[in-house]
Amino acid sequence: MSTRTPPLTPVLSRLWDQDRSWTREVYERFDGYQGLRRALTKAPDEIVQLVKDSELRGRGGAGFPTGNKWGFIPQGGDKPVYLVVNADESEPGTCKDIPLMMANPHELVEGVIIASYAIRAKHAFIYVRGEVVHVLRRLQNAVQEAYDAGYLGGDILGSGYGLEVTVHAGAGAYICGEETALLDSLEGRRGQPRLRPPFPAIAGLYASPTVINNVETIASVPSIVRNGPDWFASLGTHDEDPRKRSKGFTLYSLSGHVTRPGQFEAPMGVTLRELLQLAGGVREGHELKFWTPGGSSTPLLTAEHLDVPLSYEGVAAAGSMLGTKALQVFDETTCVVRAVLRWTEFYAHESCGKCTPCREGTFWLVQILRRLENGEGSDEDLEKLLDISDNILGRSFCALGDGATSPITSSIQYFRDEYVAHYEQGGCPFDPTAATVFAAAGTSAGARAR
Repeated sequence: MSTRTPPLTPVLSRLWDQDRSWTREVYERFDGYQGLRRALTKAPDEIVQLVKDSELRGRGGAGFPTGNKWGFIPQGGDKPVYLVVNADESEPGTCKDIPLMMANPHELVEGVIIASYAIRAKHAFIYVRGEVVHVLRRLQNAVQEAYDAGYLGGDILGSGYGLEVTVHAGAGAYICGEETALLDSLEGRRGQPRLRPPFPAIAGLYASPTVINNVETIASVPSIVRNGPDWFASLGTHDEDPRKRSKGFTLYSLSGHVTRPGQFEAPMGVTLRELLQLAGGVREGHELKFWTPGGSSTPLLTAEHLDVPLSYEGVAAAGSMLGTKALQVFDETTCVVRAVLRWTEFYAHESCGKCTPCREGTFWLVQILRRLENGEGSDEDLEKLLDISDNILGRSFCALGDGATSPITSSIQYFRDEYVAHYEQGGCPFDPTAATVFAAAGTSAGARAR
């Protein structure tokens, strides 16, 4: 471990082990709503600048500077301004926002109020994944508690500022995690990505200026206001070039073949090796084969990347994306072709069908991968997978298409011999009945299986 901040920094997760941590009473006992009180003593533009100074970046995947996004909102027009919180957590492997809202919903509610005040919004929406009814109810109760205490309503804490918050349940579509599809769904239409421009900051919800942020991004704001931007900026990675800095703490979701999977809140820039040490390592008797740094829509990495800093710049330099920090760990018993097939089936199923590259491309990717998994492919199929992926990448309306290609191209880059072994040996080499045949073949993929 370097001289950086120690691995764990419980801020968002500081109350998770407290009895009834989701109640306003417990939250207030641990400085809850003190950030809001402080924010209301400042001008809205001061709050925007404070968030800019902290260098908080979006925790939903793109990593766009949050303060800059707030600053894009035009003020003084005749249209209302809205804040929309994207709580439609559906990315395979991502599981940070749901436990956050379950264990400490008031952190999000307070962040919503502060962010709304900063952008001068009078109405905020929290768009929650419809399947998680228990989270929806807990969030609704937290919002009601905030109304009862005077933190929401027409005159918050006597400041003259008023805010209404609506908790909205989505209809169960992965595509609604894309911000413009979310807006269409929130307006009562079928969730499909919008063409841009205009961007949501100009014409978002109900064609009005809108800020859309992830749950974790908004929930990070109260602690920044309480402790100051310098405190937040002191955490994470540091570089003289401001474009190469990932500041603050974040939630890393560790799942898969690890001894103790779960949420680990640590400074930006921690490595998977350090997180695995905290999680007890890969399950006993096995070794790491491949992993995803930000969910299944990010290019997978291998054991050689264990010491890559889990920051926006560090992961990008390794050829992947930090995304939602969903660290899915797979050991040597996993068939990479089968894993990629399952992910691709998911993307084909969840494609909204609006654009041809994604709608048609994901369908054909699934057909080819199924053929390869069944041992019926050829070298031409591998080239076809890469060719289709190249025609999807950068040509679809939203990032779903791009994400669908990431596990395919990266797995072929690192495990091409495993794909070849499937069709050369007429079946999946990780089938127990074929394992000895595969090992005897003497390929490097066979060495991995052993």
